[in-house]
Amino acid sequence: MRYIRADGYERILAVTRQLVDPALRAAVATLSEPTRTICGHHFGWCDPAGRPGKALRPAMTIACAKAVGATADAAVPAATAVELLHNFTLIHDDIIDGDHTRRNRRTVWSAFGIPAAILAGDALFALAVEVLAAHPRPRTATALLGRGLVEVINGQTADLVLEHRDRASLAESMDMAARKTGALLGCACALGALSGGAGSDQVTCLRRFGEQLGMAFQLVDDVLGIWGDPETTGKPARSDVVNRKKSLPVVAALDSGTAAGAELGALYRLDRPLTSTEVGHAVRLVEQAGGRLWARQRTDRCLAEALALVRGADIAPAAAGELSALAHLVVQRDH
Repeated sequence: MRYIRADGYERILAVTRQLVDPALRAAVATLSEPTRTICGHHFGWCDPAGRPGKALRPAMTIACAKAVGATADAAVPAATAVELLHNFTLIHDDIIDGDHTRRNRRTVWSAFGIPAAILAGDALFALAVEVLAAHPRPRTATALLGRGLVEVINGQTADLVLEHRDRASLAESMDMAARKTGALLGCACALGALSGGAGSDQVTCLRRFGEQLGMAFQLVDDVLGIWGDPETTGKPARSDVVNRKKSLPVVAALDSGTAAGAELGALYRLDRPLTSTEVGHAVRLVEQAGGRLWARQRTDRCLAEALALVRGADIAPAAAGELSALAHLVVQRDH
């Protein structure tokens, strides 16, 4: 697989933050206290040591608008709405998962309590809808955003259901990931294309491009949740295995029919917390059963399918290069 130089997508993300951050801050500034401060904490604005988000989703929105011939400015309302919606899901997701850290700082619920976190997340969602009212086609754009959120909720619900089952098939887990993560990136790309005045065929093509990247994103996220460096990811080491989360590499290992997969299943079924030794052994079993290799191969496949969609979208080479750079960021990232 050919890799893109880091400075290629870092430039794109830096420009995106310059365009979207003022609109994002302006939207959050309309909230009353303490919700305004709580949201500022989540975005890292109140913590000098905090690391900002990657701005990947709004970058996709802007890149897709440019891909169909519009200026970056035309997509700023949609990109801002996408980033607000994404961070709404993160705040609520941290509550659901019980995660205490994100981006090397405390999660909102662990810092301010669950009720305040729920309200802060709800506020970001409401702002996303309000910001999207400035879109040239507000009804269509809002419908796209709403459908994307419904799919995310369907995916989150499926995730909760599968976590409480002894077995989850790989097909079920892939469908869950497509909804939970793929739908939002697909929505971001479709909104960008819509903002640029694209026809329905281009909107659909770029939405499918985003959905494939969303699946790749989830696969990489799941690998980092097991083998990622905590100093880089901002999350505890091996957190997904400690929580016995049935992430995609784990499900692939459990479905492998190998002795390692069977032993991993026995560990996951224990009716008590795993010891640190057992956690380390479980991580090795996932790899021995082929879970990590499967995730890598599937990620490469999603990337290839996404890039094929870009080639078939009838867009300018420079715009295709930006989308390609962002696609490679998804699979090369370490946090």
